[in-house]
Amino acid sequence: MKLATWNVNSVKARLPRLLDWLDRTDPDVLCVQETKVAADAFPAKEVAELGYETAHHGEGRWNGVALLSRAGLEDVRRGFAGDPGWAGEPTGEEGLFEQPHIEARAVSALCGGVRVWSVYVPNGRTPESAHYTYKLSWLGGLRTAVAQDLASAAPVVVCGDFNVAPTDADVFDPAAFVGSTHVTAPERAALAALREAGLDDIVPTPMKGPNPFTYWDYRAGMFHQDKGMRIDLVYASPALSGAVTSAYIDREARKGKGPSDHAPIVIDFDI
Repeated sequence: MKLATWNVNSVKARLPRLLDWLDRTDPDVLCVQETKVAADAFPAKEVAELGYETAHHGEGRWNGVALLSRAGLEDVRRGFAGDPGWAGEPTGEEGLFEQPHIEARAVSALCGGVRVWSVYVPNGRTPESAHYTYKLSWLGGLRTAVAQDLASAAPVVVCGDFNVAPTDADVFDPAAFVGSTHVTAPERAALAALREAGLDDIVPTPMKGPNPFTYWDYRAGMFHQDKGMRIDLVYASPALSGAVTSAYIDREARKGKGPSDHAPIVIDFDI
């Protein structure tokens, strides 16, 4: 099975790139994040012409996750039990919501006998923000849901944009992130707890340079100077991690006119 994950940062804006990439790379399953379209607005017809079924969980111009599969889509689950939802900031433009809003951040399905998750973890904004607390709670809820899947017979893989760099080696300069999210001890502890449920971190090979970064800010020079972060991750149960034959970051997809700020990860499993 060839599995890939990619934060496209708007499937509408990136559709020609996505279709071309699918045609060239030919994955069996692609996990997509930040689709930024409503639930019924994903271009399922276009990807179906390349042989893919679609399971999309969207909510409009924010968030959104999808699974594209040529290996089947069974037992599709949108979200997970125990999602804490986003209640809003006590101060700020959005204010507090009457009820926590369950955002479109996770979708999973059985693809060729593998339970595949596509996730888009909350950003967290700042360590002082209510969104940061929400991020930690959301990761805790995800861990509980994934642990239940790991107790079943099917192999499990959790892919996506986690908005956390697991170690200092996963950012271009730790000093540049002091006081910021994505690198704090509580975030990394929540990520470690997810792995400790029974998942292995599959670190892909960079196509250029020593750093397995997957995200580079759009600011001029960040990509070309490789000032990036590894925040797009593939966590797999041992039955899958032991079957990896290749894993790489497709930096070419980050180049050219109008790219996403993330590069895809492509994993081959001998299963």
